[in-house]
Amino acid sequence: MSDDDLLLLAELAKGVTVDRVGRRLDVSGRTVRRRLRGICDRIGVATAIEAVAWAARRRLI
Repeated sequence: MSDDDLLLLAELAKGVTVDRVGRRLDVSGRTVRRRLRGICDRIGVATAIEAVAWAARRRLI
């Protein structure tokens, strides 16, 4: 998992909206959603919330 992926998940864990994460990363909200879907597919979870929990349990964020 890349540093950008972990940054994205960390921002979501703080409660930042997808659109605001996109603005912080200088990408669109749609790109953030697409990247989230890719992260979820890679780690085998169904939702962004599960991805955040997965990363938190592994102390990545």
